Amino acid sequence: MCGIVGYIGGRQAGPIILESLKKLEYRGYDSAGIAVLSDGQVTIRRCEGKLQNLEKILRHRPLRGSVGIGHTRWATHGKPSETNAHPHRAGDVVVVHNGIIENYLDLKQHLLKRGARFESETDTEIVAHLVDEKMRGGADFFTAVQKSLRQIHGAYALVFLNQKNPDRLIVAKNSTPIVVGWGEGESFIASDIPALLDYTRKVTFLEDGEIAEVTAEGFRILDRQGKMIRRPFKEITWDAVAAQKGGYAHFMLKEIHEQPRALADTFRGRISLKTGEVSLEGIDLKASAIKRIRRIHLVACGTAWHAALVGKFMLEEIAGIPAEADYGSEFRYRAPLIDSRSLLLLVSQSGETADTLAAVDMGREKKAKIISICNVVDSTLARKSNGVLYTHAGPEISVASTKAFTTQLTALYLLAIGLGRLSGRLQRAEATRLLGDLMHLPHWVEEALKLDGELQDLAGALSGAADFLYLGRGINYPIALEGALKLKEISYIHAEGYPAGEMKHGPIALIDEKMPVVVLAPKDRYFHKTLGNLKEVESRGGKVVVLTDQEPGLIDAAACRTLQVPRASHFLTPVVLTIPLQLLAYHIAVQRGTDVDQPRNLAKSVTVE
Repeated sequence: MCGIVGYIGGRQAGPIILESLKKLEYRGYDSAGIAVLSDGQVTIRRCEGKLQNLEKILRHRPLRGSVGIGHTRWATHGKPSETNAHPHRAGDVVVVHNGIIENYLDLKQHLLKRGARFESETDTEIVAHLVDEKMRGGADFFTAVQKSLRQIHGAYALVFLNQKNPDRLIVAKNSTPIVVGWGEGESFIASDIPALLDYTRKVTFLEDGEIAEVTAEGFRILDRQGKMIRRPFKEITWDAVAAQKGGYAHFMLKEIHEQPRALADTFRGRISLKTGEVSLEGIDLKASAIKRIRRIHLVACGTAWHAALVGKFMLEEIAGIPAEADYGSEFRYRAPLIDSRSLLLLVSQSGETADTLAAVDMGREKKAKIISICNVVDSTLARKSNGVLYTHAGPEISVASTKAFTTQLTALYLLAIGLGRLSGRLQRAEATRLLGDLMHLPHWVEEALKLDGELQDLAGALSGAADFLYLGRGINYPIALEGALKLKEISYIHAEGYPAGEMKHGPIALIDEKMPVVVLAPKDRYFHKTLGNLKEVESRGGKVVVLTDQEPGLIDAAACRTLQVPRASHFLTPVVLTIPLQLLAYHIAVQRGTDVDQPRNLAKSVTVE
């Protein structure tokens, strides 16, 4: 997620903006830039790479002025480069942006026809052009921003600077956070609280649809209808580390709760409910090429492999293409039957996993088409692939993957629909229905997060167990594997995930009154069979915990605890069921006093064999 900072006051803006951006480095970024207004002129400095590169530029070519905006970019539209770095400018208008403008292509075509000239590949630059066009048409700065926002669809936190209005900055928000801080004769703007704490602890949070005019002496906030909003500031009492965690006890818990936003960012701007089409920007595959594909080989490691297993179900059932999933560490040492009619699909959070990268080299040798699903822009995997579908989860600090996993599931769902449409195997009406389901996913996940209190209580009862068993069927069997892995990773409790139908082929021998058994029982084609498995566990004294989308009363009283998740569509149920399993693992780990964010012996990215 991009970092945004703004300043207006009596001090030099450049040093304050640079130091504030450093406080946001934990969010991850690929380029940086700053714009400062002085003597009626805006000067911009930008660079690819880390803030130390920008700092070096500013030492040699300093900026002076008491009004400015700065940005660290996490690339979405357009590769990491100095040209695509923010701030962006059109005429007298300069802007920084966090989010995705969904209709930027339509707006860009409109502006091109009216003579606009674009320097970057970003969706952000169109916003500057829209405001500039309206100001040249006679609108004042604030009104021009208001009118431009009415044309924009998508998520955004925007900060505008105008060299003809040196006494103000304008801020706008929709679905992406932004906060304004207040000092004596100065004001601060940031995308996250840590950037402000060295300067003020008095802040005001903007809500969706609001626009604020910020001066050194104060501010005014208006809603979408132009009505003035009166909102007092809040006093922040967190220390700097807690602020980075957004007030959460651990990064893992913060990242679990970021999932509704991360999931929306993964599909936002990529789908059309009108046409049933998916924009696979970054993946250059024609319909004719898709029709030639005989098999998809999904390759991944760890949590990403569990996503690949779910993806196998999606690709076969939605796109109608045979698929198989391999561990990267196994795939590289066997002799897979891949050729020019194979699609090699790599899934990775970091894009730097050694075994996954080795699979790319094998695929190239065998002339397979290679695409990847990845979170880190311009990673090694992304560069080696013929095309890449970015998840836009934002930086994931905790070693145990949470939002990266669920956004991978979402990306695989998008890919399955996109490939199905290109191949002709998926009809428009069905694609539209599947995409309509996706629009509900962030809400379903928000509802699942409300189980947090119940799961914290449950963790207290189960944290002393030495072993756990997780059971699931069909597309949800990989979620049982993922739930077990999360528990192992951060609580150090032995746990196994199994297909529920395989329980009698071994695991049933382990079940006794000391073993908790977590059963995934959504109302699907396996529901009644899963209830039968539940009864078998109960008859052997196991502690049964059931996750279901049915009323608890419909589940046999054998369960010691039943938790109800929202009813989701078949292919998206795995995402919803993942949420309580993440929270259960987290709370058990907290109960046991382990290092949740940095568990022993584990690294975020395994870059060696």
